[in-house]
This record gives sequence, C-alpha cells and structure tokens, in this order.
Amino acid sequence: MEATQTALIVAVPEAEDAVGQFRASLDRAAAWGVPAHVTVVHPFLPPEEITADVLAAVAETVRSVPCFDVSFARVQWFGDTVAWLAPEPDQPFRALTAALWQRFPQAPPYGGIFDDLVPHLTIGHDVPVEVLARAADAVSARLPVKAVVHAVRLIAGTPDAAWRTLCEFPLAP
Repeated sequence: MEATQTALIVAVPEAEDAVGQFRASLDRAAAWGVPAHVTVVHPFLPPEEITADVLAAVAETVRSVPCFDVSFARVQWFGDTVAWLAPEPDQPFRALTAALWQRFPQAPPYGGIFDDLVPHLTIGHDVPVEVLARAADAVSARLPVKAVVHAVRLIAGTPDAAWRTLCEFPLAP
C-alpha cells in the first residue's frame, strides 16, 4: 500500500523495554511499525511533496538543535484516555517542533488542533482507564528511561497500516 502521510519523530529505542509490551496492545501506532517515539510534527507533508529540497530543508532545520540527553521519569495523562511518558527536559523537543513548523507553516503539528503542544511518548490510549492504569503502574516501575537524542526520523505510511522510515536527520553535535 502506498503511503499517504508522513511524520517527523524522535525514535526512543531505549524506551522499548519499558513500554513495548503495552504499546503493542494499547497504541495502534505500534501495530503499524512505529517505534516508541516523541512526535515532532504529524502530519508532515504529503509523500508526493517530499522532494530533495524538502529533505535538505528538514536536515538544515534539525541541525539547528544540538543533540541532548533526555530522561523519561514519570507517567502522565491526557484526561483518562492517554497515558504517556514525560520527557525531561521537553524544551529541545519543543524547539524542534517550533523550528520545523516555522520552516514548513503548511504542516502545523497535529493539524493545528492543539494550542499547547506537549512532547510525550505514548504508552497507550483509548482503552478502558483501568487497563491504562495497570500499564502506567507497570511502566512506572521501570523508570527512569534515559536516552540521547541525536536524530529526527522521517516516516511514511497510511492510517491503520504499516509505516516505514524514509530517512534520518542528525541534530547538531
């Protein structure tokens, strides 16, 4: 199936041991092959608009943010429908999102539906709160997760189907 959407994410493989088994059943993106991650911009540009010039602009923009250490030490909630890990610090993720949104104003994060963009790593969503609470408790026992963020990944796929990595863009050293 041909991709109909793209996204820019920061993959966090270090979090897979803590969240992977829960994401497999509680986060539909995991079933599509999307790794544990913090979303930077979704949706990004349609796949047919991803040109060499766009890739160069993304690379230049991402390089404006230096590599950084991050820790995921606590579970938080959006209402009672989404359990997620909070990145600390979250400012570098916000900087990446802001820089890419400024460079590509036609691709506002989450389609522009949220006023406050909260960087997060989803554990699960849209299942009974009791199920999410059990997952959140189990994940909490495996925290903190520490990682070094050194790249932003461009992925492409379709709603409810497989996503794949198109390329990675390194942050500044």
